Amino acid sequence: MPQGKPAGIRCVQLDNDARCRVFGRPERPAVCASLAPSAEMCGPDRVHAMAWLLRLEAQTQPPATP
Repeated sequence: MPQGKPAGIRCVQLDNDARCRVFGRPERPAVCASLAPSAEMCGPDRVHAMAWLLRLEAQTQPPATP
């Protein structure tokens, strides 16, 4: 996504299983490569981890323009 991924929009690099198609590849965006998952972020299951990522995305969304 050359202009960046807007909050709330599914990344075009996710496959049908929500796995990154460019994980570990040189073309992977720096913002993705810099994300350092933690036990707190990942939690006990996928549902917890996805909820964490959605909150993170919402918190880092640019303010709406009037």
